[in-house]
Amino acid sequence: PSRSPEWFQEVVANIAEQSNPAVLAAQGVDFIVGSGQFHAVPQLAFTVADRPLRAPKYLIASGSLPAIPEIPGLQTAGYWTLANWQQSASSLPTKWVILGGVPQSVQIAQTLARLGNKVTFIVAQAQILPGFDLEITQLLQAQLEADGVRVFTQTTVTQVQQIQGKKWVQAGMAIEAEEILVATGVQPNLDLNLAAVGVKHSNRLQVNKKLQTTNHRIYACGDVIGGYNFPNLADYEARIALNNALFSQSQVNYQSIPLCVFTEPPLAQVGWTEAQAKRRYPSEDIVVLQQYFKTLAAAQLGNAMTGICKLVVLGNGEIIGGCVLGAAAGELINLIALAIAEKISVKALANLAPIYPSFSEILSQTAQQWAQKLSTNTTFYDSRASYFYRRRRM
Repeated sequence: PSRSPEWFQEVVANIAEQSNPAVLAAQGVDFIVGSGQFHAVPQLAFTVADRPLRAPKYLIASGSLPAIPEIPGLQTAGYWTLANWQQSASSLPTKWVILGGVPQSVQIAQTLARLGNKVTFIVAQAQILPGFDLEITQLLQAQLEADGVRVFTQTTVTQVQQIQGKKWVQAGMAIEAEEILVATGVQPNLDLNLAAVGVKHSNRLQVNKKLQTTNHRIYACGDVIGGYNFPNLADYEARIALNNALFSQSQVNYQSIPLCVFTEPPLAQVGWTEAQAKRRYPSEDIVVLQQYFKTLAAAQLGNAMTGICKLVVLGNGEIIGGCVLGAAAGELINLIALAIAEKISVKALANLAPIYPSFSEILSQTAQQWAQKLSTNTTFYDSRASYFYRRRRM
């Protein structure tokens, strides 16, 4: 189908229909619209429009609001946020400065540049996506720059001015913009009178591994407990929190929860990055396997050769992390997540016989390097033997 604005709006409407009040009501959900507050007296309750709602347990999933940095002149000049940047889709500005730091800001920067706009992307951190694999985010940054995005990392915006109808952003140099998009992060939406019921928070709600707040009857999930805003992550937390509130007690384990940034090509990650693994384990116990998409027949046929797959593996063959930049990354990462969750060894992944031609071949090709490293790298072989020796002595 044509990817017109009308097509996009129709898709959004179809997805929204699945969770509209009528559908929820048919499933037995009492849907109440309005703001509310917690109260502890005479007993714990959440009150909406003078109606106290009492229950044994509560779940906070109130989302987040844009976090706006304190930059002189920003409020006066005006800005857009992730919540309203598409409000005038028919008359978008053509010259943008994006203050980034979250995955959505990277997606928007690339989209605007590919639509022919002039985009400057500024982040205060050393990489465009903090928390993601450094090497692979550098490759994604190179793709953004190839698409026409000017990228500035480790850069601080010191002032914003509006002169003769134009906005100027001071960031080591003066950068002209028609509009500024602030996407540096979010802050939890916590206007719920939480102090009255003993729920502690600072820039996010404090929760334990069961997703309980400091009031044992109140649980929380999603943006309010911090981290990146990914729907599958919030869904996972909601299932854990509801299960703990209503039934048995289980703990969150984010090691096998995949994340995906829908750039072109997409970037997906699960588990430990290479740097995180080397901080957690002795470096000699870590082996990193990687393969480029240009070796795939499917990538060559589809003109999608930009990409890389990386696996982070322990000395015993256990996969503890993976990152994919390339076509179908959002699908491929689910297989790596399954391998981590079920402790499927890298050897088993290497023995897969994926469809030819397909992008799934990148997983088996990457995993097959495990055997090659064992046979050609005596240093790694010795470290692996040392790993097993230490394990036996534990």
